[in-house]
Amino acid sequence: MADACCPDDFIGAEPAQIKWRVVRGDTASIMVQFLEADEATSYDTTGWTYIATAYDERLNESYDLDIQVNAGYIKVVAPATMTTTWGVGLKTADLSFDVQVTTLDETVWTPILGTIFVIGDVTGA
Repeated sequence: MADACCPDDFIGAEPAQIKWRVVRGDTASIMVQFLEADEATSYDTTGWTYIATAYDERLNESYDLDIQVNAGYIKVVAPATMTTTWGVGLKTADLSFDVQVTTLDETVWTPILGTIFVIGDVTGA
């Protein structure tokens, strides 16, 4: 779980660095909460739009991750149909990913940058 915690000026802050572990062939997800300074109250993100992308440098291929917007948090999802192809032929692989937000006033901000560490699926191998 990644939290961006904060006063009103947190938009534009340095991105959180995430290492997301995914088993090849599994559906994987992370939950992201944007919290007020009290670290308990959800920041009002009504009207924000989100884009999440994973990138495999080895294959020069980008993947659009699914975003589910919920009250108080978003869920970034990599479906099994997508992760099945990640790092094929390798025991492990690394992909870059980020989450980008566009706020109501058209501010574009990347609150999360990270690496997806793909672990080979023993059962499906």
